[in-house]
This record gives sequence, structure tokens and C-alpha cells, in this order.
Amino acid sequence: MAKSASAPAAPAADFEHSLDELEQLVARMEGGELSLDESLSSFERGIGLYRHCQQALENAELRVRMLLDPDAPDTAEPYQPEL
Repeated sequence: MAKSASAPAAPAADFEHSLDELEQLVARMEGGELSLDESLSSFERGIGLYRHCQQALENAELRVRMLLDPDAPDTAEPYQPEL
């Protein structure tokens, strides 16, 4: 039963871990000491981490919207910042 009590923390911890790894990858790439292959591999991993983090943020935003207005239809679109 203790597992279910800690289950809600797992997505947040996973997000934090992914964000931390992404920040470390960026720092290594900005350092300029990686080979081309290492840079490409790091870039590929970074894109995956970015997408994971973005999805987690979109899910969190949807949960907040549902908590604020539970009667609203479940057709909310994710926030898209203007470029």
C-alpha cells in the first residue's frame, strides 16, 4: 500500500531527472569538447528529453485546468507560446 502513496511523486521526479540530464547535456555541448558523433548523440538524446519534459508540462497544465474548472470540457489545447 505504501507504493500507491508515493506514485504521484514519480512523474515529478521523472520530470526533474529529465530536466537535470538535459541541462547537463546542454552544458557539455556548449563546452565544445565533444566529437561530432558525441555531439549528434547528445543532441538526439536532448531532443528526446525535451519532448518528454514538454509532454510532462502539458499534462500538468491540463491537470491544473481540470482542478480549477472540473466542469469544463476535456478539449483544452496545450499552451503554444507565440514566436
